Amino acid sequence: MSEFDAIIVGAGPNGLAAAVTLARAGLSVRVYERNQTIGGGSRTAELTLPGFHHDICSAVHPMALASGFFQRFTLEKRITLVNPEVSYGHPLDGGRAGVAWRDIDRTADALGVDGAAWKQLMGPLARNADHIAQITGSQLLQPPRHPLSFARFGLRVLEQGNPATWNLRFREDAAPAMLTGVAAHAIRPMPSLSTAGAGLALATYAHGRGWPIPVGGSQSIVDAMADDLRAHGGQIVTGAEVTTLAELPSSRAVLLDLSPRALLALTSVPPAYARALERFRFGNAVAKVDFALSGPVPWANADLRRAGTVHVGGTRPEVAAAEADVAAGRHSTNPYVLVAQPSITDPGRAPGDGHVLWAYTHVPRNSTLDQTEAITRQIERFAPGFRDVILGSASLTARDMENYNPNYVGGDISAGTASIRQLLARPVLSTDPWRTPVNGVYLCSSSTPPGPGVHGLAGYYAARSALRHEFGIERGPSLAP
Repeated sequence: MSEFDAIIVGAGPNGLAAAVTLARAGLSVRVYERNQTIGGGSRTAELTLPGFHHDICSAVHPMALASGFFQRFTLEKRITLVNPEVSYGHPLDGGRAGVAWRDIDRTADALGVDGAAWKQLMGPLARNADHIAQITGSQLLQPPRHPLSFARFGLRVLEQGNPATWNLRFREDAAPAMLTGVAAHAIRPMPSLSTAGAGLALATYAHGRGWPIPVGGSQSIVDAMADDLRAHGGQIVTGAEVTTLAELPSSRAVLLDLSPRALLALTSVPPAYARALERFRFGNAVAKVDFALSGPVPWANADLRRAGTVHVGGTRPEVAAAEADVAAGRHSTNPYVLVAQPSITDPGRAPGDGHVLWAYTHVPRNSTLDQTEAITRQIERFAPGFRDVILGSASLTARDMENYNPNYVGGDISAGTASIRQLLARPVLSTDPWRTPVNGVYLCSSSTPPGPGVHGLAGYYAARSALRHEFGIERGPSLAP
């Protein structure tokens, strides 16, 4: 008799999603987490000054309402999610900006001569946002559940991922800059099919369901999952680093919210599978800075003061050049900076009239360079006077990111480069890539489909695979309260 039905290693969003799914199927579950606090990529803490609550990794959650797991889990009923009126903005010089209002008509109106082209590109996707979320949130080797939406999305990916066609649709600079800002989330050279896919998916959610911000911080997401797990008999052990699978209690299944590299360090695997995991490549990295502010960011464009997310870096060619620098192993002198403003919708994150600001820039993997000045300078370019509202800051280099979470190898928050090859073979080419050749062992991290992001889907899919293969349970359990 096993001591537990299932053991989960890693209490990030995917590990907890797996644990919740298994516990709700009536199984005995224990989760081990190396840190003293659960959360992984979704943690909130006072990083700068007392009373200023910063998200350590993720801050804004485009998949909180779009993810199939979070929809089944009814996350929006368990925590408070606030949708900013402006999902994201993209400042340009001279006080101009591209602004992605949740209302696509309002977005198009503000884009002037490019408004009709924006609606033609994004309208059919936004109207079928749940289809796009299902397509991009699934294992790509599976037949598409929504063929028409798949075709629409695929044609637009081909257009925006091809250097010969990505500049043909628009006449001015705001609309292409907006698309480039969301595509740059992929941390890869542009244009490419993978960056176009990421950008179009995120832009779809911006109009279709919004980019919500959790009140109280990203920690509230994992706390809701932990509460549900405990309510169904599950256990969580923190401050417990697992160095070998042999030290775990006996169980019928072990699910690892870990990188393929960590799996190889924990146990022996067949040689062919080991070689496949060794071919898995990690991408470039992020360096992060959190700011405590005395007031809101003084953006030159007033609409950006209502945006949950701001993509800073200038025009499409400027952002593409910055990403090309990183891909070549250089720190850009004109970097792309991803900025989140959670306290505009969640004022409780900071005392008095204060605000918190979350920012990261892309850097070569394993970088040890502090990017506080580079990020500050780039924000100041579009928000004159930004330096004057800074009360304090806290910085993490790419190397610090890996030290915080070993899944971020070299500072790669995607847990593996999101190339087309590695979206198909993540980490191996298989219709069930979560299941390993080791009896009862599964991978459930962002190194498995559907890849990076706070969505819980990798854990959910791994748990469904374990339920089928280890416990003979074909149908997943209800996840609703």
